Amino acid sequence: MNGTELHRLLGAYLLGGLDPAEAAAFEQHLGACPDCRQELDELASLPALLDAVPVADAVALTVVDLTALAAAAGPGLPAPGADPGPRKLLDALSARRRTVRRRWTAAVAAAAAACLALGAFAAPLLSPPAKPDASYSVQAGNGLQFTVGLVKKTWGTELAVDGRSLPVDGTFSLWVKDRDGVEDRACAWTATPSGRVKITGATPVQLARIASVEMRDGQQQTVAVIAVPNG
Repeated sequence: MNGTELHRLLGAYLLGGLDPAEAAAFEQHLGACPDCRQELDELASLPALLDAVPVADAVALTVVDLTALAAAAGPGLPAPGADPGPRKLLDALSARRRTVRRRWTAAVAAAAAACLALGAFAAPLLSPPAKPDASYSVQAGNGLQFTVGLVKKTWGTELAVDGRSLPVDGTFSLWVKDRDGVEDRACAWTATPSGRVKITGATPVQLARIASVEMRDGQQQTVAVIAVPNG
């Protein structure tokens, strides 16, 4: 096919009406023809517009156009109803586009089902944290505020840390000391520019056995300490 013949394939290519060989030939032509590329860009929204028009209406519009064209050109043009080509072409294009839409619908439905399934498993993870069984705070003269909520667990104790006006540089860690003096590191974090931190830690020490909770810096120097009353 020459360039003119390939240019005439633009509409069918845009609507997905070419077979693979014709589509490949047109795409090769497209790479060397700026006029076709520009026209293709200008008509890019046409398929979406045609989707909104029922096939019967599109055929009717085609027949009207052919009738007007026949009236303008004279008796040499075949009668609009004599050639079933427009209907066959539109029916074929409509069927092909419906197939593509069905594939997209199936893909979207599968994605939605996957999201619902994920939500079913993720829901427990996104549930609100347990209300602490005990909560303690300390506030220093420099504005530092440090609160720890303690939640009883069968395996030990969960610690919900909420700190404000903390140092903005370095790393920090939270240590739990039991009533026998044994220490356990519950969590660690890097300082934030805002001096705020919310972090959850854990220790195998049961709540009733916790004597103190201490925040330390990277050099293991005490920044804040909370004494937990016995009982």
